[in-house]
Amino acid sequence: MKISIITATFNSGANISQCVTSVNEQTCNNIEHIIIDGASKDNTLDIVKSIPNRVTRTVSEPDNGIYDAMNKGIRLASGDIIGILNSDDIYENKNVLSRVAQEFEKDSCLEAIHSNLYYVRSNSTNKIIRHWITGDFVPGSFFKGWHPAHPTLFLKREVYEKYGLFDQSFKLAADFEFMLRIFERFRIKSKYLPTPTVKMRLGGATNKSFSNIIKGNVECLRAFRKNNFNIPVFYTFYRILPKFKQFVNKR
Repeated sequence: MKISIITATFNSGANISQCVTSVNEQTCNNIEHIIIDGASKDNTLDIVKSIPNRVTRTVSEPDNGIYDAMNKGIRLASGDIIGILNSDDIYENKNVLSRVAQEFEKDSCLEAIHSNLYYVRSNSTNKIIRHWITGDFVPGSFFKGWHPAHPTLFLKREVYEKYGLFDQSFKLAADFEFMLRIFERFRIKSKYLPTPTVKMRLGGATNKSFSNIIKGNVECLRAFRKNNFNIPVFYTFYRILPKFKQFVNKR
């Protein structure tokens, strides 16, 4: 079973080395790593080329943002399973992709796997700030603020072929809209692994500013409408509350 990992980059020189290395070190043998670069002006591509790695294809050209880059990568992927690893993120251990492959091989009907995620400091991936414990998907969970941690989500390629790619009209929450679509609307078969598989640095696009947080939440509400769901009452409250429970005290 082949796994395709897609990484979108743009001026990612600060952390791309760790990202690529975390894929290189995976014990799973059948991996392709696709880098979709938005015409970086820094040394991102030089770093990627300098590391002996599993990168099978690198595309560097102007794009229309991260979701455009992800869609390009999905179209190029040849794996049975597709995962997306952000350029600032790393896998939690060397056996993540082997475990993912084993779970899909055990159940031919399985369409998705997701797991827990560590938020870490931008300057130290060993300092855990928040442990995002997602839990199993239960129908209706999205209406109460639940959704998988997107970097931990692995999907059969057929899921994208059946239900579409990221909607690029969403600038900050296309991943949320996509997951709402496949989990709540189309009810794909998923499995939750109760373990952290990805370390994610703080500072994603949605959380870079208060303005982006507001815009991101507005887009989440639009995602419900797009998929013909009523907007949940107190949705924003449900979305924020679990996050406060998941912060790890600084040591």
